[in-house]
Amino acid sequence: MCEERTSERPLKGGEAVRGQAGQPAVATAAPKGTLFLIVGPSGAGKDTLLAGARRALADDPRYVFPARFITRPVSNADDDGDANDERHIAITPGTFAREARWGAFALHWQAHGLHYAIPAAINEALRAGRHVIINVSRCVIEQARAAMPGGVTVIYVDAPRPILAARLAARGREPLQAIEARLARQVDASARTDADHVIVNDGTPDEGAAALTALLEQG
Repeated sequence: MCEERTSERPLKGGEAVRGQAGQPAVATAAPKGTLFLIVGPSGAGKDTLLAGARRALADDPRYVFPARFITRPVSNADDDGDANDERHIAITPGTFAREARWGAFALHWQAHGLHYAIPAAINEALRAGRHVIINVSRCVIEQARAAMPGGVTVIYVDAPRPILAARLAARGREPLQAIEARLARQVDASARTDADHVIVNDGTPDEGAAALTALLEQG
């Protein structure tokens, strides 16, 4: 389940799409850089691939990997069940709501009982011609594409269901029954077909990270 919310003010540093409830606020000025949206089911290894690509591109200032805000304490396991790969800033629900009202986020949504957000600073980076790579919910893709025609590239990271289940079990947050229910909810063939690129992350972390890095470098 995913529920996006809209900032009540324009984003800092750029005009925003506010529109109706259920639409995130993103910059409307034509960006010079590309916004790469990394999506896929829980357990696909998105954070692990992002961490690898971030290391590979660390010396290239054209690429920005912003940390997400999440209403969850920082832990040793990321959203995909892999240790130490998640980069997020813990924030309380009250602070999150206040920051959202004041336009501190470029995109924000709710999923699995938590609130997630991407800082509004990405708008300035995009206008400067830098490429921004973020792990987001699939439910923000349509709004991001509408606000930035031609400026969004969606990369769908997937893995066979047994691998998804094993990775989710490894993070130790949910019992097996909850994991099966989560996987059942995530079945959505359209999300994969709507992506610009698909990575099947069933090999080693280095192989998956190399595949993502190659897609980011080709634009």
